[in-house]
Amino acid sequence: MKTVVITGGTDGMGAALARHYLREGNQVVVVGRSRAKFEALLASLAADGVAATGRASFLAADLSLVAESERVVEQIRASHERIDVLVLAASFIRQKRHETAEGHEASWVLFFVSKYILLTGLASLLADSDRPTVVNTSVPGAKAGAIDFDDLESAQRFSFVRSNAQQRRANELLGILVTSDNPALAYITWGPRRLVRTSLAGDVGRAMKIASVLLGAVAGQRPDDAIAPIITFVADPPAGRAAYRGATQVALVQGPHDTDDARRLAAETTALVTGR
Repeated sequence: MKTVVITGGTDGMGAALARHYLREGNQVVVVGRSRAKFEALLASLAADGVAATGRASFLAADLSLVAESERVVEQIRASHERIDVLVLAASFIRQKRHETAEGHEASWVLFFVSKYILLTGLASLLADSDRPTVVNTSVPGAKAGAIDFDDLESAQRFSFVRSNAQQRRANELLGILVTSDNPALAYITWGPRRLVRTSLAGDVGRAMKIASVLLGAVAGQRPDDAIAPIITFVADPPAGRAAYRGATQVALVQGPHDTDDARRLAAETTALVTGR
């Protein structure tokens, strides 16, 4: 039996993965904002004859807050001795810059800083697995120079496109850090090949919401179909870092200063976390 931790596990692809691994008889920790959605997930499994009681647990958290990510780490470390699979799939789309009660830019914390906290905080539990695997649902392929180290939280200038590219590149560099510390770790940066039908959780304009619903209905794939490649990768994880769009492997973006950039990113993120 594997121990699987899934952030964003109450909706969309995260929920589809939680259902899959619970059906397989694994132990699954779901991190999300809605206990009601978690209970609905368990109810849907029970209706199919799958008893997940004792194998499924829920941690309520808003991962756009540093303190919440740290609390999740503490709770998982207190209740588990090993993690075999960590899926980082939490999402909340914001078209505009939003500052949290902690004074940090919400999207930067949710889509990168929380992942850094979880990966570094849970590193010892992943190290105790025979085949530790991390699936980071951050679409690969951002340019090597996408990160502005002088404006990581987009305080000086913000655009949705720029913010998104910076988060994606940071998550690729995060893979350098964690696989250097644990060479046995499989770190997969993954994005769906095409649109996925989801509820598009976030603070977005009406036009974007409508467009997402219409496009999803016409051309989107079901979450259960979209996650099929992830299930395959986890069953036989590739060594080290890898990047995929759907089931197709894509080249990792190589920058001239990747190792130095990864270390600088770690230092800046540690300063953000400790200095909040």
